[in-house]
Amino acid sequence: MKVLHTADWHIGQLFHEYDRTYEHQQFLDWLLQTLGHENIDILLISGDVFDISNPSAASIKMFYTFLNKATKGNKDLQIIITAGNHDSASRLEAPKPLLESSNVHIVGWVEKDTEGNIDYEKLLIPIKDASGSTKIWCLAVPFLRMGDYPSIPGSENPYTEGVTSLYKEAFEYASRKREEGQTLIAMGHLHTHHAEITDMDKTERLIMGGVECLPATAFPQDLKYVALGHIHKAQKVGGKEHIRYSGSPLPMSFSELNYKHQVIVFELDEEINNLKSVEIPLFVPLQRIPANHQPLHEVITLLEQLPNTEGKRETVPYLEVKVLLEGPEPAL
Repeated sequence: MKVLHTADWHIGQLFHEYDRTYEHQQFLDWLLQTLGHENIDILLISGDVFDISNPSAASIKMFYTFLNKATKGNKDLQIIITAGNHDSASRLEAPKPLLESSNVHIVGWVEKDTEGNIDYEKLLIPIKDASGSTKIWCLAVPFLRMGDYPSIPGSENPYTEGVTSLYKEAFEYASRKREEGQTLIAMGHLHTHHAEITDMDKTERLIMGGVECLPATAFPQDLKYVALGHIHKAQKVGGKEHIRYSGSPLPMSFSELNYKHQVIVFELDEEINNLKSVEIPLFVPLQRIPANHQPLHEVITLLEQLPNTEGKRETVPYLEVKVLLEGPEPAL
């Protein structure tokens, strides 16, 4: 079966107060084409679908229109969505009963029974082949807040040990259901040790806190793939090919001026094959004038040399201007 991993869409986000509806719509249209072109069976969306917990009606409509087109375009496509820290778990899960009839599964939070035990059945999604047989079990773990993960008495790092325990227990629960020929994968929305971050991720780090990081060893070895979200730069975790952040589909800051955004595509049988990154087109360019700070008169000269931009307003580049000052100039 063929899998596409993406995350951190942040639908509804403003880029320095500029609306990004055009860019998000272009990405979703591109993704629809890619799902068909690559013959994708499974779409994994690892959190932060929306940029805020109370997204606008237009953002919600954009997302569910995409899901409708994706499932209509490929009746066998299975979609698994987990909530990120920017999402409202309850809002994301609200249409869950309706969507499950279309092979769209949403996991917003960790459910527990009356005694406080985690209901791992609700985190476990069966992925079926064309004949209707379960081929893959997915541990669909959303962003974990305090109280979601097991409490380990006397632990030095309650977050790391608690989240590690949750993945271990979820894996053991899935292993008891797994039959011969079935594989296990997982999803997560979290910060891992030594992850390479962008300027935008620095604000996320403050949310998570300095100690709330997870090592690659926290994920059970027999997981064939771990689809992560939260860090906006695509990368492997701990040097392991099968534990990855897909990164965000749109630039989140000017530090990503020359960065290529991507989704991850691979084939999964009992092992991973043909894993590759598929580059996402840049729908609105980023531009910096000048490359390094210069005095104001030189900057003005460079700005005057910029060509007039033709075409739709939505495709005009975002421009960052860097001015070297001798002192504060509030009226600049």
